[in-house]
Amino acid sequence: MILIALGANLPGLDGSAPLASCQAAALDGIPGLRVTALSSWWETAPEPPAPGAPWYVNGVARCEGALEPAALLAALQGLEQVAGRQRPYPNAPRTLDLDIIAMGDTLRDAPDPVLPHPRAHLRRFVLEPLAEVAPGWVHPRLGRRVEELLAELPPAPMRRL
Repeated sequence: MILIALGANLPGLDGSAPLASCQAAALDGIPGLRVTALSSWWETAPEPPAPGAPWYVNGVARCEGALEPAALLAALQGLEQVAGRQRPYPNAPRTLDLDIIAMGDTLRDAPDPVLPHPRAHLRRFVLEPLAEVAPGWVHPRLGRRVEELLAELPPAPMRRL
């Protein structure tokens, strides 16, 4: 099972809303990857907080495939680039953000991508939609279920769309 987080908080190149950019992300267009489930979409406050930054739209896709981590990362970054993603500084607002959360039980500290995602377990905006598409998922490094990880997080400003 491959878990990919999707997010956006800036309009697309065509002026479309962030939700439309997330919905248009062509994950199924990546050779060797097949989307098997897609979570609800969530509207979430930026983390870390950024005064004046627009809220994000976030979701998680559960996929199947036999890609190497680096190849999947390159494909996802290609989709971000097509969507107009720019990286002027860390945590900058974005037209599309695609992060590999986990690829099965793979543990990888280097090179990129680090697996599982090093901060996913700390982010409610990742874990809420992840729990929808992969209930009972166990974090490969921590050995803890998504429901346990969620129970330990403080509330966060977010709402299901």
